[in-house]
Amino acid sequence: MDRRLVKLTLPHDASYLPLAQAFVRETAVIDGFAGKNLLEMEVALEETFVNVITHGQHFERDEPLEITCERIPRGIKIVVHETGIPFDPGQLGDYRPGEGLQAMPAKGLGTHLIRQMMDEVRFENLGPGGKQTILIKYRAGAAEDDVPVAAQPRESSEPEVIQEQIPYTVRGLDPAEAIEISRCAYKSHGYSFFDDHIYYPDRLVSLNASGEMISAVAVTEDNRFMGHAALLYQSAEEDIAELTFVFVNVEYRGQGIFKHLIEYLFACPKQRPLAGIYAYAVANHVFTQKAMMRYGINDCGLLLATSPNSWKFKGIAGDSSQRISVALSFKYLQAPQAKDLYVPEHHRAIVERLYQNLGVTGHRYRVADDDSPPQNQLGEIESSCNELESCVGIFVKTLGADVVKQIQRLVRSFCLRQIACINLFLNLEDPGTYHHAADLEKRGFFFAGILPSSRFGDALILQYLNNVAIDYDKIHLQSDMAKEICRYIQTLDPYRET
Repeated sequence: MDRRLVKLTLPHDASYLPLAQAFVRETAVIDGFAGKNLLEMEVALEETFVNVITHGQHFERDEPLEITCERIPRGIKIVVHETGIPFDPGQLGDYRPGEGLQAMPAKGLGTHLIRQMMDEVRFENLGPGGKQTILIKYRAGAAEDDVPVAAQPRESSEPEVIQEQIPYTVRGLDPAEAIEISRCAYKSHGYSFFDDHIYYPDRLVSLNASGEMISAVAVTEDNRFMGHAALLYQSAEEDIAELTFVFVNVEYRGQGIFKHLIEYLFACPKQRPLAGIYAYAVANHVFTQKAMMRYGINDCGLLLATSPNSWKFKGIAGDSSQRISVALSFKYLQAPQAKDLYVPEHHRAIVERLYQNLGVTGHRYRVADDDSPPQNQLGEIESSCNELESCVGIFVKTLGADVVKQIQRLVRSFCLRQIACINLFLNLEDPGTYHHAADLEKRGFFFAGILPSSRFGDALILQYLNNVAIDYDKIHLQSDMAKEICRYIQTLDPYRET
């Protein structure tokens, strides 16, 4: 089967429309199309082009779009692909037959024309891969004639920050607003955000429906979307949630939205138990760290080089010369019970300081027996790799006698895949941690902090960096505790620059 494919790359500029139409027309001629079918394809491409420029462009994006023509059985498939802002074509409005052009929603006309001109039309969101419009035309059964009404593309410009305080409401997510969350994330980070759930509106709706995620949105009196924050449970076993997906549209910054979003998330009903909240705040600026401190989400760790230096933060200057580190903070929402913790002796002082910083003083620090764990007890380990971040989490559920070898094998495999950062979570309530932490530190791991109430118990966090050098002078921290953690880690980091 001949599936010849040709591609044209163009600037994100409406003035190139005639070139795009000529490309599609001449390719279609080669593939056996003629007459009315060619005109219909040109009209459909024009309306698609208008949609892309109108709904896809963003003031910081200057990336090209691609038009692909592929020969398929009995026809041609035209794909217009771009990486502009997320777009939900379902919100354009529908044409209502019999009501005439005057009554028809203006925003729905272009999409209606595209569907009239082509035999098949699909709009696909691809998450960080952008989005695409797929147009299919068959040589038999062409659509009926229709006279197009050409729309003029609107140029996008950066909105100005609203200086005066305006009234707004903070509430739970309406499923129709999920696309606005994706768009807001795009405006803040492009497609660089570490968790790509944020770019798929249907996933956000599903996560909220299941209780795995709790979204708070801020909207103006006339229901314009302003910003979003969420609590996200990372697994079915956990009763702590990550404070994440915090985005505010540029024009509404300075309205105090973040404060009200956080207060809503603390107070709103939950489908699942919630013992605590944790958050990761980037350490290339201190704005987010200040916000965590304001709401009693206090520092308990520092994870180095967890994110690529390509991460974007709109409107916030930062050093992009090394991978991004994050300050880990935590807040108990329920008073913790006193626990027996098996903290390695050489880390006991700093761990006690971290728990005190979180308001906990009742834990008992134990010394494990020399023969713990039993030689016949096998370790149970889970791992999760984020290829986009080049970062791995290894979670040790059971510290068996073979756990160090298991971790070594995992580290070797991830290093061969050129993963930059490996975060290891050891259960402080397991006596094996008392001994195995030191063994792992001899093999390149080093202290990073603690995470209370994880699904495997209170966790000691160790890190391993794969040929990543850290300039500690480029890490910006706000709290005294975070700075103390950083100094402590720097003395232990086997790869620190001297």
